[in-house]
Amino acid sequence: MVSDPIADMLTRLRNANLARHEVVVMPSSKLKTEIARLLVEEGYVASYAVLTDGAHPTLTVTLRYADDRQRVISGIKRISKPGRRIYAKADRLPKVLGGLGTAILSTPTGLITSREAAKRGIGGEVHCFVW
Repeated sequence: MVSDPIADMLTRLRNANLARHEVVVMPSSKLKTEIARLLVEEGYVASYAVLTDGAHPTLTVTLRYADDRQRVISGIKRISKPGRRIYAKADRLPKVLGGLGTAILSTPTGLITSREAAKRGIGGEVHCFVW
């Protein structure tokens, strides 16, 4: 069985969010770091850091909650999987909850949100939805 690093990251974020943890620690990769950067830019998580202390780098993501401990991330879903890749053309980009959520795409220019892809007029592989 081939492990899916993006699914692992999203599952860790989902589980920590449901358990109302402050921090999530996971193995780091360039792709996971870019997803964390987009989540910070979109306001879903507070911050992230890559620590290279040990043998392998680790990604530490600090989750964000409202003042009354309400979750900022209501849901997170993996779309494109290793067994079935999902691509979206520039004129058919997905909207999550009618524009209230965010879709993260992998494009030739790097990882971007569907809103940014619509501005640039490019498509790509749809990795996940966050709302």
